[in-house]
Amino acid sequence: MRALSLISIKPGTIDQVTELLSKKRKITKEVLPVTGRADICVLMNGSINDINITIMDFKKIDNIVATETLMEMEVDLGW
Repeated sequence: MRALSLISIKPGTIDQVTELLSKKRKITKEVLPVTGRADICVLMNGSINDINITIMDFKKIDNIVATETLMEMEVDLGW
């Protein structure tokens, strides 16, 4: 399963948080600084349990203010 996590951080901490997210997460495939309502976007690939644990770990990083996670859905469109 894939998931995309949108992360908001404290101002001036982009380099520190990006480095922490890149090094510590097994299921993290990409960590991208972005513009818009989020500051960092993290693409993950793993089981739903691994994704949940990773998101809970994100909350332990002091400079992360908020997260929003978008989970991939499997839909049968009948094509």
